[in-house]
Amino acid sequence: MMKYLAAVAAAACLALPAVSHAQDCANRGDLDDRYCDANKDLVADTPAETRDPSTIVFAYTPVEDPAVYENAFAPFTKHLSECTGKKVVYYPVQSNSAEIEAMRSGRLHVAGFSTGPTGFAVNMAGAVPFAAKGTEAGFQGYQLLMLVKADSPYQKLSDLKGKKVAHTSPSSNSGNLAPLVLFPEEGLKPNEDYKPIYSGGHDKTTLGVAAGDYDAGPVASDVFNRMVDRGTVKKEDFRIIYKSEVFPTSSFAYAHDLKPELAEKIKQCFYDFRFPPEMQKEFNGDDRFFPITYQKEWAVVRNVAEKSGTPYNKAAYEKETAREAEAAKKKAEEKKKAQ
Repeated sequence: MMKYLAAVAAAACLALPAVSHAQDCANRGDLDDRYCDANKDLVADTPAETRDPSTIVFAYTPVEDPAVYENAFAPFTKHLSECTGKKVVYYPVQSNSAEIEAMRSGRLHVAGFSTGPTGFAVNMAGAVPFAAKGTEAGFQGYQLLMLVKADSPYQKLSDLKGKKVAHTSPSSNSGNLAPLVLFPEEGLKPNEDYKPIYSGGHDKTTLGVAAGDYDAGPVASDVFNRMVDRGTVKKEDFRIIYKSEVFPTSSFAYAHDLKPELAEKIKQCFYDFRFPPEMQKEFNGDDRFFPITYQKEWAVVRNVAEKSGTPYNKAAYEKETAREAEAAKKKAEEKKKAQ
């Protein structure tokens, strides 16, 4: 782990961009004031000054233990290195805000962001989504699942009024934002009928429901299915009392200020790669990275964010960052006490 972090630090020292603001900007939309969107495709334009780092730093959304995905993506990071002719290191981020801040500050060049935080990555960090896991038929989708224990008395969402319900994090689509919009239609109003308890992740919600720490929790179906496939939990220990329509899964994005030739090469390396059997097993049968755009494929996610009253703006991002920092501090204090 330390050698990866050392490599990341070295890459950052070589590649940190000068912070600049796009003052002369005809259109910015929802982007932070350091970015511009002249062509109105909702992502940051390539600036005049671009970067061509000797080492590419890659990360994947921390929906579960980062070590799980460091191993899962090993065949791909090897391919990306051979394809680009550059060294590639995996950066094991511990939170959504840490991943977004790493790209915003120039320490992260390519990353997979989970569905909800993708909007913050685009608007606050200049991320340019270009791919999602999928098959020849299209990109992968997932559903919001509401989990309860199989032996619990809860049969429908309205049964959970006044109960202990775990959400994952404020910026999560399936773990928080979509429930705010979709659950009231089923007779359950988050923040009125129950006060969400933030678990810190889909895996933590799932394990907490299994252990009886929570009465229920909304999670992403792809994460739940992977936990079942790995034997982390048993499917028969749960009852699913709600399923949503399909949402797009995690996006893969490059930093907007990469040299255009490098950005295009990275995209092609992603599109040409075919998952080996171990990656297909880990990612529910997906065998490739399928082309997507933030403007089209993430429209449904942006709609949920707007309707839930949590747009992808600076104020919401700073609030989420502060909450995650407080959660990390509390976790560290609890660990210290336990020791």
